[in-house]
Amino acid sequence: QVQPVESGGGLVQAGGSLRLSCAASVRTFSGYAMGWFRQAPGKEREFVAGISGNGGTTHYADAVKGRFSISRDNPKNTVYLTMNSLEPEDTAVYYCASDTFPWRPVVLTDAGAYRYWGQGTQVTVSS
Repeated sequence: QVQPVESGGGLVQAGGSLRLSCAASVRTFSGYAMGWFRQAPGKEREFVAGISGNGGTTHYADAVKGRFSISRDNPKNTVYLTMNSLEPEDTAVYYCASDTFPWRPVVLTDAGAYRYWGQGTQVTVSS
């Protein structure tokens, strides 16, 4: 079973940067694609970025392309989301999630494809 735990959220001014971390307690961490999602108040949860198990494939939502970067350190069972040029519209609770099935070579954007979710970390961007 995979249980992600996020950290690194906080309050930042517009134009600033944050790096979120997600640690997952699983022996075969490198076998699971990982995704970051976010949910703003009154809005549905949306895909932000995803990375395949070996890190060779990444996918980003259009809203964050060029500003956010996802990476992973498999020996540390950790995935990161580096967020630059933050905007007030990026304010949300950010969730880390692992793919339901291991060894899937693609990155999926549908939240339904991810089975294990963290508790979320709040990111607030002030204008």
